[in-house]
Amino acid sequence: MVKVEIVEPLYKEILKKFKKESVTVLQHLKSLEESPKSGKLLGAVGNVLIKELKYKGFRFYFLVDGFRLKLMSKDGLVDLLMRFVRMSDKKYQQEAIEHIKTVLRKIGPGGFA
Repeated sequence: MVKVEIVEPLYKEILKKFKKESVTVLQHLKSLEESPKSGKLLGAVGNVLIKELKYKGFRFYFLVDGFRLKLMSKDGLVDLLMRFVRMSDKKYQQEAIEHIKTVLRKIGPGGFA
């Protein structure tokens, strides 16, 4: 089973930024439960992959265990966690990616609580 988790600060930022449209945005993010291999691969730190999912002009960054995602079939994806950790627009895309990589290197995936 694939589980999509959105960290609390990002959830609040989505509600503040999108207001009424936030329901649609959250459904778009939760759509990864049905298609876990979607999203653009941006990089990896250890075995944690950093991927991006776009919605209009915004990018939503999430972390996933690369080993499980790569080797498992759709039926074999058991207990795979996809954690959305950050959002940015095109202008601040590189800053967001570098921040995620820095946190992963220094603290690990638990740094996004």
